Amino acid sequence: MTNQQRSRTLQQVLTSLAPAEVLAAAKGFFAQRSSIYPAFPEQVGSTYLTLRGLGGEEIAIGVAGAEGGTTVSASSYMFDQQVARFLSTLPPVAERVA
Repeated sequence: MTNQQRSRTLQQVLTSLAPAEVLAAAKGFFAQRSSIYPAFPEQVGSTYLTLRGLGGEEIAIGVAGAEGGTTVSASSYMFDQQVARFLSTLPPVAERVA
C-alpha cells in the first residue's frame, strides 16, 4: 500500500496580509481566477481552509502569525501549479531597513 501523502507538495510564503485576509483571498482566487480548475471551500477555520475541486481534488491552506506578517502553507495533490500562482499573488513582507 502506498502513502499518498508522499506525492503532496508543501509550498510556503511569508506575506504582509493578516491570516483572515489570506483565507479570503484564497476563496476568491480558486473560485474565480482558476476557471479551468475551480475549487470551493469545504472546511474553514480561523487558521485553515480546505477547498475541493472538480474530481474531488483537495487544496489545504494554513496560516500562522509570524514576525511582521503571516506564514502561509499550502498543499495539494493535483493543483500544485494553481497553488503556486495563488501564493505568488500575496504581497511579501517588506524588508527592514537597518
